[in-house]
Amino acid sequence: MIAKFSIKDLEALSGIKAHTLRIWEQRYGILKPERTDTNIRYYCNEELKQLLNITLLYNHGFKISKIASLDGKSIVAEVNKIIDAQILPSDQIDSLIIAMVEFDEKRFEKIISNTILHHGFSHTIEKVIYPFLNKIGVMWQTGSINPAQEHFISNLIRQKLIVAIDGIVMPEISDSKRFVLFLPDLELHELSLLYISYLLKQRGHHVIYLGQSIPYLDLQKVVEIRKPEYLVSVFTHKMADPARYLKDLSKSFSKQKILLSGVQLAGLTDKAPTNIKLFKSPEDFLKQI
Repeated sequence: MIAKFSIKDLEALSGIKAHTLRIWEQRYGILKPERTDTNIRYYCNEELKQLLNITLLYNHGFKISKIASLDGKSIVAEVNKIIDAQILPSDQIDSLIIAMVEFDEKRFEKIISNTILHHGFSHTIEKVIYPFLNKIGVMWQTGSINPAQEHFISNLIRQKLIVAIDGIVMPEISDSKRFVLFLPDLELHELSLLYISYLLKQRGHHVIYLGQSIPYLDLQKVVEIRKPEYLVSVFTHKMADPARYLKDLSKSFSKQKILLSGVQLAGLTDKAPTNIKLFKSPEDFLKQI
């Protein structure tokens, strides 16, 4: 399947206004749209990759007339010079999109390793990976990526998180708490939950990580056996009645503090039961524990 982007899609993904993109297209021939059978203009993956590379150079001071004079290999060479240096999160995000579209693990590894080296793991996740995942969400909404591309990049990020968790030497703290981390039934998106596990273990807390799609009865059994102080989950999969699920959680686990996040809980902040707190970010989560 060939991805088809409108000029508004390109604007959202590159940060360059559609009006400017049209000028670049007409004056410099940078973009070469195709047309559907009904004469609607669209842009393909190759156009997106080219534009993201051009945007990277443009944001680093290259004049568009200069970029237009370069051939494809020269543009890529200049982009690689920037990637090798300490680049801005926005540059890294654009490069990660290219890595995803091209199934380029080597580029992904280079970007992430370089960022971790210069800024640390938490900065890389919060300032690069999270905004990147938000952009992927935009691409899903427009139908611009296919499941294979999303799975490819998500699994590479998942591997990084698991390696980071495995490498933690947990400090001994006197007030260590026990946390059960789970995703509700049918929920498979665990990257945010894995990062929460990393943050907790880094601070010396005990984590019981249950992971994806945990049936309610199984969660109850684990809590009964291990008696954690906290339950933590993230809801991104569409739920029939999230408010009812929160009420059930509150009633079943009245002795636990329950910390939840995710797009499915939007608008429920004031309606959550008293032992349930909603958090919007890793920083917000850490404040609540």
